[in-house]
Amino acid sequence: MGRKVTVATCSLNQWTLDFEGNSERILRSIEIAKAHGAKYRLGPELEICGYGCGDHFFESDTLLHSFQVLRNLLESPITQDIICDVGMPIMHHNVRYNCRVLFLNRKILLIRPKMMMANYGNYREMRWFSPWNQLRQVEEYFLPRMIQEITGQDTVPFGYCVLSTKDTCIGSEICAELWNPSSPHIQMGLDGVEIFTNSSASHHELRKADQRINLIKSATTKSGGIYLYANLRGCDGERVYYDGCSMVAINGDIVAKGAQFSLDDVEVITATLDLEDVRSYRGEVYQPHVPSEPRLCHRIKVDFSLSNGDDIYLPTHQPIKLHFHTPEEEISLGPACWLWDYLRRSGQAGFLLPLSGGVDSSSTACIVHSMCVLICQAVEDGNSRVLEDVRRVVGDDSYLPQQPRELCGRIFTTCYMASENSSEDTSNRAKDLANQIGSTHMNINIDMAVKAILGIFSVVTGRWPQFRVNGGSHRENLALQNVQARVRMVLAYLFAQLSLWARGKPGGLLVLGSSNVDESLTGYFTKYDCSSADINPIGGISKMDLKSFLLYCAEKFQLTALRHILAAPPTAELEPLTDGQVSQTDEADMGMTYSELSVIGRLRKTSKCGPFSMFCKLIHMWKDALSPTEVAQKVKHFFRMYSVNRHKMTTVTPSYHADSYSPDDNRFDIRPFLYNTRWTWQFRCIDKQVSEMAADTPKQ
Repeated sequence: MGRKVTVATCSLNQWTLDFEGNSERILRSIEIAKAHGAKYRLGPELEICGYGCGDHFFESDTLLHSFQVLRNLLESPITQDIICDVGMPIMHHNVRYNCRVLFLNRKILLIRPKMMMANYGNYREMRWFSPWNQLRQVEEYFLPRMIQEITGQDTVPFGYCVLSTKDTCIGSEICAELWNPSSPHIQMGLDGVEIFTNSSASHHELRKADQRINLIKSATTKSGGIYLYANLRGCDGERVYYDGCSMVAINGDIVAKGAQFSLDDVEVITATLDLEDVRSYRGEVYQPHVPSEPRLCHRIKVDFSLSNGDDIYLPTHQPIKLHFHTPEEEISLGPACWLWDYLRRSGQAGFLLPLSGGVDSSSTACIVHSMCVLICQAVEDGNSRVLEDVRRVVGDDSYLPQQPRELCGRIFTTCYMASENSSEDTSNRAKDLANQIGSTHMNINIDMAVKAILGIFSVVTGRWPQFRVNGGSHRENLALQNVQARVRMVLAYLFAQLSLWARGKPGGLLVLGSSNVDESLTGYFTKYDCSSADINPIGGISKMDLKSFLLYCAEKFQLTALRHILAAPPTAELEPLTDGQVSQTDEADMGMTYSELSVIGRLRKTSKCGPFSMFCKLIHMWKDALSPTEVAQKVKHFFRMYSVNRHKMTTVTPSYHADSYSPDDNRFDIRPFLYNTRWTWQFRCIDKQVSEMAADTPKQ
């Protein structure tokens, strides 16, 4: 009958500037798509060079090597008899564009530049690319000589156009265009386009997956049609994790969907769908309506069909039931996959973590344990690439991981760095957790190093600083805490470099950090302490979410030690003990609870609140617990801490991006690091408002 089409989309774990590896994964996805009978294969955004090239996009080499890969793809017999849709940067009239290149049987059909750029949050596309703003216009693009030699074409269409095959019409969107209120699929649908494609580089963020799916369902609920969505997967060299979820939808229903988190480098999703279902759906929806503007989508005709003549017995895909991970599952899976990508691509032999026995470092440890669970499962499922990588990491070509706990012992080292201010309770909690997850655990006493550093200071100055409880000043108290914290960083890197050497094993270890997003927001950590590491899997996650995550791990992985960790008050243990017990707690030091910080953090970043507007919102949000005067005190205290400590964010360890209120200074949260910490004008506005509210309140 010639109306059923089989199409393919994919999730690829591409790596920035890894042209050889990227090319191999693209070809593998095309091969799998063809094996499943697909006649159209869609890939992720900028898949040839990798999305995270940053300022490498300015280099002519990036454009050159992308075209070299395109040439290899055009020449490969694997790409024959299937429309291939790949992403790469292209310069047209001396302007760089983020493009899709569609080709078939050694001929380029069209080049579609991105029209609506992602230029917010973690994205800065306008720095490297220009949007194609010539709506529904097409120009000629002169191909490089190396491509002309393969295709026999001098020029190809470049611009906003759609592909018209013998049996259907296909139109492209690129990532952020789906999220735009004037998405191209709206006008393309009115113009008769039946298959929409979207190539994305969309990163993971807690509680975000449903937004993406709802947009895709909405796109085809309104106007009918088939929607293919392709996304990157993994860590391509940056702080974000691209979380797959490639899918196919028709008329508002998802009929096929890939995994959100996986160690598979290549995942191909195929679906067989009936074009008549689209036409019937539209026939009812559109029948009474007339398009409000002329149908101006330029059509590129291609002598090719996605369907076969005899397809009456070919079954079509039906709507599936969707499952969304809980935030606790997301924390367990996303950062674990990100860590694995970083480890296998860094060439190191494992991780080292200063394990304090508190919630934060225990969360990092549990994420590494989850990574080991995923690795063992992937090997059991026959993933040869994961097995090859893990053998290279451990330096044993015959190694076969079978138990996560045993694998943890090979690639994960934890150490408890005790001082005279450390309690027996935290030491035992760290030891118990290390034993349950299987890490190689060490106890290190840092007192000797701390006293040596203070001795140097004493020789030079003739003074010996004291803790506040011993009569010292605030400056002395803070300096003594910082010395301990910084010694731990130095020792962590020493043991990361040499602990495997001491055991007669090759390689070095990556140091893991464990400061959470709330501590970064307020600066409640020592600059260049254990928060300073190579990477930090929890740096974008709130304390409240981490506590929920540990409860999940206690059940999921049967880690009973976590219950004792959760029951203990959070503490840095940098001040002297009182009768052998902890006298210092995080929330007392910060002057607010972690729950309050989560609210304040989201108002500051997500809701774009300065001090005054934050106060105006919180007097309503916290009206049952705090008076306006108390709210004002909280807001002022937060902004003083935030502004005094903002400089710390310029050196903070690269962290997994997981939350919309991350204070990451690299790209996501661009702010000054030298503030007027008195906030005189802003705080005066708050005080004035408090006074007016007090005057308006009837006296009892």
